Amino acid sequence: MATASTPIPSRAVLADLLPAASSRFGAQARDLALVAGGAALTGLAAQFSVTVPGSPVPVTGQTFAALLVGTALGTRRGVASLGLYLLAGMAGLPWFAEGTSGWSMPSLGYVLGFVLAAALTGALARRGADRSPVRTAAAMVIGSLAIYAVGVPYLAFALDVPLARAAELGLYPYLVGDALKAVLAAGALPLAWKLLGRR
Repeated sequence: MATASTPIPSRAVLADLLPAASSRFGAQARDLALVAGGAALTGLAAQFSVTVPGSPVPVTGQTFAALLVGTALGTRRGVASLGLYLLAGMAGLPWFAEGTSGWSMPSLGYVLGFVLAAALTGALARRGADRSPVRTAAAMVIGSLAIYAVGVPYLAFALDVPLARAAELGLYPYLVGDALKAVLAAGALPLAWKLLGRR
């Protein structure tokens, strides 16, 4: 953990503050554990699911988890983590929403969007976007927009409906929840930095 005598690099993300062995192997082992852990966290959060009447897209915790993983791990590890989540789920591991897996579900586009969101939020975190409430909230909004930018058109294609109808099914009902997630992250991530000694 960083102390007052160990300045935190300006381009660090939260995961960089976790201890690792001084050897290259130790750092790689830490990164692999973080990648696997981020994927597992997303899979676990996906099981907190509430069906939305009339929509094939449930409300789950996985979107929030994916945004946190990308922000906390940084672009490279975040993309690897969400990519692992995506590929393992497509291969049959039942850790998508409601314990599903595979690649034929109309909501798969949102999971694809998680990878893009991790890249964006991770890059923003490298620039300090997770160290103040306002910038953290902005990063979460950008990440959420990335998820919808992939998920809604994919939903339209999968259901063979117009894009406007896909937005009614897979965008508008979730905006309030996304705003609440952004507020929660805006409090949690800067607090984590403060507790770790960032001023």
